[in-house]
Amino acid sequence: MNIMLFHSAYGPRPAVHAAADRLRAAGHHVHVPDLYGGQTADTIEEGMAIKEEIGREELLKRAVLAAAPYSGQGLVYAGFSLGASVAQTMALGDERARGLLLMHGTSDIAPNASVDGLPVQLHVADPDPFEPHDWLNAWYLQMGRAGADTEVYRYPGAGHIFTDPGLPDYDEDAAERAWSIATAFLESL
Repeated sequence: MNIMLFHSAYGPRPAVHAAADRLRAAGHHVHVPDLYGGQTADTIEEGMAIKEEIGREELLKRAVLAAAPYSGQGLVYAGFSLGASVAQTMALGDERARGLLLMHGTSDIAPNASVDGLPVQLHVADPDPFEPHDWLNAWYLQMGRAGADTEVYRYPGAGHIFTDPGLPDYDEDAAERAWSIATAFLESL
């Protein structure tokens, strides 16, 4: 499986590369584009400032350019938080997308979005200040209306980006559960 894995607002931190290595060890080809041009952040505030400086349109342009050489093969789009938002936008706009793996984040869904049974899996903290319950419920319904086959896994008590050991949100048990479920999901595609 070819996977395009997008980093969070923190940038391409070691945890993103470790996740890519984990997926490669499971037999996948993983591409990790650097949407921040080499910048990383130590705090969410720094990361959001980098994101704002670059701008959403430029981030999406960089994502499209990174995916273009591989999209003809049918990609699984994946990402962490901000990267999950990018991955979702990419997958909903790519008719050859094979799947969508969202870690810690979602995005708005265009009213005319349409996919034919796209497998989608979301792993999210519960509660998550960036993904409130009302938002997630509406998101889930919208994904269904768009034609996606969506699964949501919630992790009570975990922090927002609970899979990154270098962040205060890290929750080892939740991270291992999420990776176990996500790996099985990818193997099913």
